[in-house]
Amino acid sequence: MKSNIDKKFSAHYDAVEAELKSSTVGLVTLNDMKAKQEALVKEREKQLAKKEQSKELQLKLEKLREKERKKEAKRKISSLSFTLEEEEEGGEEEEEVAMYEEELEREEITTKKRKLGKNPDVDTSFLPDRDREEEENRLREELRQEWEAKQEKIKSEEIEITFSYWDGSGHRRTVKMKKGNTMQQFLQKALEILRKDFSELRSAGVEQLMYIKEDLIIPHHHSFYDFIVTKARGKSGPLFNFDVHDDVRLLSDATVEKDESHAGKVVLRSWYEKNKHIFPASRWEPYDPEKKWDKYTIR
Repeated sequence: MKSNIDKKFSAHYDAVEAELKSSTVGLVTLNDMKAKQEALVKEREKQLAKKEQSKELQLKLEKLREKERKKEAKRKISSLSFTLEEEEEGGEEEEEVAMYEEELEREEITTKKRKLGKNPDVDTSFLPDRDREEEENRLREELRQEWEAKQEKIKSEEIEITFSYWDGSGHRRTVKMKKGNTMQQFLQKALEILRKDFSELRSAGVEQLMYIKEDLIIPHHHSFYDFIVTKARGKSGPLFNFDVHDDVRLLSDATVEKDESHAGKVVLRSWYEKNKHIFPASRWEPYDPEKKWDKYTIR
């Protein structure tokens, strides 16, 4: 008997030790180790108690079924009908069997659930988690909306554009626009300003005009915002500055680059086609966002 108890205790202790080793990673304090060990012992004792209870239920169920088998054998041998009392007794026994079966089934389900449950001491952050994913998606959406609101605010900011109508010589003008406005919208406003002073523009439309910035021909669909946020560079200066300086370089030191720009040119397309072989039009080329200008040149 004593040997049996010793064996059970040894198995119980070994199981606790194995669980303790698998759930303890790295250096821990003695108090933490003791607390962990006590918790595991209690959990192991609960499991053993449940197991014993399950065995008892199984034994009771087997006894009741054996009793039913014996009664069935007697019924077949005697070929006699049961009395009302026997039927009632049999009904009660059947109910008792059903009750034990139901209780045993519940116990099995509880055990399965316990086995499948997450261990709170194990890091499961790498596993799929619906709540965590929903929270992350919500935060991403908030950040996206916040970023879009900020960009819309930038686009609505007003800037003053200095430009020069170019017909072989420069005629400087200024106009106020929004950063989100496109070159087409800018050229429409410029055309309204220039028409009263230049007869060749009175019948011209926006599609007949070109905008040249830092020796690059800018497509009509681009906005000022596109160049500002990307800090785009042109051949002879930055594309994101729209104020005006006489030169992009210091006169005292031509090797030092300055972050200054020239006035953009508004040009009739027909003038460009006639004069594209002559300076400054000979330097102009279509804007390519993929092309990078590491150094500015003015000649």
